[in-house]
Amino acid sequence: MLTVNHLSINFDGENLFSDVNLKFTEGNCYGVIGANGAGKSTFLRMLSGDLEPSTGTVEMNPNLRMSVLRQDHFAFDEFTVLDTIIQGNPRLYEIMQEKDALYAKDPFTEEDGNRAAELEAEFAELDGWNSDTEAGRLLQGLGLKADDILYSGMRYRTDAEKVKILLAQALFGHPDILLLDEPTNHLDIHSISWLEDFLADYEGTVIVVSHDRHFLNNVCTHIVDIDYGKVKLYVGNYEFWYESSQLVQRTLNDQKKKADEKIRELQEFIRRFSANKSKSKQATSRKKLIDKLTVDELPASSRRYPFVGFTMDREPGKDILEVKGISKTIDGEKILNNVSFRVARGDKIAFVGKTEQAATTLFQILMGELEPDEGSFKWGVSTSQSYFPKDNSAFFNDHTESMLDWLAPYSQTDTLETTLRSFLGKMLFSGNDVYKPVNVLSGGEKVRCMLARMMLFGSNVLVVDQPTNHLDLESITAVNNGLIDFKGNVLFASHDHEFTQTIANRIIEINETGVWDKQCTYDEYLEIRG
Repeated sequence: MLTVNHLSINFDGENLFSDVNLKFTEGNCYGVIGANGAGKSTFLRMLSGDLEPSTGTVEMNPNLRMSVLRQDHFAFDEFTVLDTIIQGNPRLYEIMQEKDALYAKDPFTEEDGNRAAELEAEFAELDGWNSDTEAGRLLQGLGLKADDILYSGMRYRTDAEKVKILLAQALFGHPDILLLDEPTNHLDIHSISWLEDFLADYEGTVIVVSHDRHFLNNVCTHIVDIDYGKVKLYVGNYEFWYESSQLVQRTLNDQKKKADEKIRELQEFIRRFSANKSKSKQATSRKKLIDKLTVDELPASSRRYPFVGFTMDREPGKDILEVKGISKTIDGEKILNNVSFRVARGDKIAFVGKTEQAATTLFQILMGELEPDEGSFKWGVSTSQSYFPKDNSAFFNDHTESMLDWLAPYSQTDTLETTLRSFLGKMLFSGNDVYKPVNVLSGGEKVRCMLARMMLFGSNVLVVDQPTNHLDLESITAVNNGLIDFKGNVLFASHDHEFTQTIANRIIEINETGVWDKQCTYDEYLEIRG
């Protein structure tokens, strides 16, 4: 058990959160959520002991071992991959180092022999003889070929490989408590699925920060909500937290309803949700916990959500887009090879593939930023396009104007300041925020500015490349809902499972020979393509 007592953290005289009292127990997975800047990573750092709280304590049974997902990709460059993973269990690694030093001694004394015997007993107790096998199994599950890299140096591994190796380090050696900060970042769908299954079988305590709603829904039994300086614990996964918090907020705001009617509605929601099924073993424990809930224990979140809504100035005609035989090679690597497809009215197409670069390159060609080496494309005469690029730095880096002045040129008409303020207000920029220079905005703020810009255009085709990068869960949900409700065409790429599943009615996989193209959902695509 991990216990938090009267915890608070203060930066520059401001409390990030205060008087936090929580208990984390074995067999449960706790998803930590909150807006960007709310203090999610700070909270994990205090739990791990990397950051001292201003007040309060974090208490853990001294017989338990905590493992933390490290973020520094260069910290282990002097070690092999195997040694890096084994360091996930510091005591085991210490024993191995001391054993090697002892056996290298000359002469080897009787005292050395006694010490070696003690170390060998502890080494066996920690399952040290199977450490190579376990490390290889973890790498294999995360999609890496253990035989090829296990004994190689970390310095020779790519950043993408290091992400997986550090995750394997955190999972190694059966820790009692796992602290994972954004563990699905840069993982492919197969690695994420393996990690979900691993955590479903894991018997210890997991505390995880993630912006991946699908992942949180599959693994979490509880949600830890950091909201306006308060940290509260709720039963259920993210979907249950979100839907129940929205329902509670609506019923609290509706003063016409009688209290009994509100309670009946909330109780019915609890009953419906507890009957939901999931592939995860956590579903069983979640159901038992949710069945015991009372209405008073449901979340009443005060968190604000941006509004994302796209409207078309005119309906598109029958012809939207035709792509014929597009190929493109970049730096000697063939990114696109004979890509052909047609877009019909109403299509919302998710572009997927082994790398994000293929979809990004295709979008850049379709939006006139790159020329194809071969092939052509033609937009329908009645179409108008709005583009959300994956890299938006060109829109902000050399610009010192305020958000208000930055947004004005993108309006199709002489827009009044009040209208521009309204669009920025939908993106949660209010008051003097609109005068902030755009070159000092955070990544999430820049994304929200780009969305406000797109909403001004009135286009009937949206081309959207990784729009959830840098966004918090509230903003991701808002963008998700906005694209679901949009009546025009959407061509998009996203690594967010829930986002892709709920928007796309067609999947185009870009591969070595061209494309695989089918009218289906993302889950159906994954089932079909294995």
